[in-house]
Amino acid sequence: MTDPYVIDSLEALEALYPSVNPVSLAKETGYLTPEYRQWIEAAPFFALASVGAGGLDCSPRGDHLGQLFNIEDEKTLLLPDRRGNNRIDTLRNIVSDPRVALLFLTPGIDETLRINGRATITTDPELRHRFEVAGNQPATILRIHIDSVYFQCARALTRAELWNPKNFTARGNVPTAGQMTKAAKADFDAESYDAELRERQKGTLY
Repeated sequence: MTDPYVIDSLEALEALYPSVNPVSLAKETGYLTPEYRQWIEAAPFFALASVGAGGLDCSPRGDHLGQLFNIEDEKTLLLPDRRGNNRIDTLRNIVSDPRVALLFLTPGIDETLRINGRATITTDPELRHRFEVAGNQPATILRIHIDSVYFQCARALTRAELWNPKNFTARGNVPTAGQMTKAAKADFDAESYDAELRERQKGTLY
């Protein structure tokens, strides 16, 4: 039986919403304006989405200001691929499909900023050295060619009260990393993993 409530055409979808505010269209640019540049330079975190033969991926990227990325020019970002779990899901996707999307967040600010573009992966020694931290260089650098930049209004984060300390979740109210891993791998030693996690992370950030 066909679900009569499923929306399966653009015409049906657009009929449900008012016309787009012209300002929402005008604030999308094909490059980093000086204001957009200033905004992302204050952001210590972004989520990086990619698509490839293996499907979709969205991974968190965070670091100290100045280490998270470099702005090469108004159309180009350089992103170090910091140490992680070596699944390299994002990089695998980029090899087969260069399209990426980035969503930047700045603590205490409810607006967010989006960048859509195309990525290439490089092992350029000069770039790897540029992002060296504590004697460790990233294995690869992502060069993002910017196609569009758009800042998102504050409604979502305002509704979530994301930065309100009253809404912070206590560590004991959610499963630990070890417990979540054990849920997928029954013989996993969750207690030992959790006990060692904080110190292990301190020594392997870069």
